[in-house]
Amino acid sequence: MSKRSSIYTLMLSGVLILVVGCSSSPDEQDIVIGNRSEQAMYLDAKEKMKLGNFGAATATLSSLDSKYPFGPYSHQIQLDLIYSYYKSGKSTEAIATIDRFTRLNPNHSDVDYALYMRGLTNMETDKNLFQELIGIDRSDRDPSHSREAFEDFRHLIEKFPESKYAADAQKRMLHIKSRLAKYEIAIARFYMRREAFVAAANRGRYVLEYYSDTTHVQEALEIMVECYDQLNLEELKINAMKTLKLNYPNSSFIS
Repeated sequence: MSKRSSIYTLMLSGVLILVVGCSSSPDEQDIVIGNRSEQAMYLDAKEKMKLGNFGAATATLSSLDSKYPFGPYSHQIQLDLIYSYYKSGKSTEAIATIDRFTRLNPNHSDVDYALYMRGLTNMETDKNLFQELIGIDRSDRDPSHSREAFEDFRHLIEKFPESKYAADAQKRMLHIKSRLAKYEIAIARFYMRREAFVAAANRGRYVLEYYSDTTHVQEALEIMVECYDQLNLEELKINAMKTLKLNYPNSSFIS
């Protein structure tokens, strides 16, 4: 054997020894590599969130959620994924992730946060970007997501009254009630234009019964007065007028 061949043989033997030595505990190596990979991916997702790139963050976090469902970061990954979905306007995905998190982790310390985010997501879904951009009032649009958001916040406050999110949830419930009252007023006026005065009066009464702490009570009473007048229901008209005079003496309906 030549000197050159001897050197090559020695080098090859050294490489084989190194490979064998490095692979002496494959399970341990896989765990280390897997953990580093999860951590690296998670840090990358957090950096994307910090930069406001929530669309890219959701892709990374979703991949992590699928790849490491029981990893050390799994709960935080899901919570960050909820927020990233919310910020990127993916409400369906956000709600699905929230429901899965609360179902599988009912005693987790951040369940109140998940419920709060459910309410925020439903509120955001109810908004109409086109309406907000050009100032069109569409109070008559379907308020089902607002109703669901109201129930989300109510559930949060009832289950976690001491939560740091409870006070804000309470404020948002008041805002939602105003939105729902405005919807009832819009539908009442729709009925009035079609001379469906019984239906319109009922909408006004509904506002008095369920949204008496909103700014739309005066409108509701005025609608009731007008509808009862059209229906020749004098006693009901007088009662509605008395309430209107007592609470809103400057109303144009009061002669």
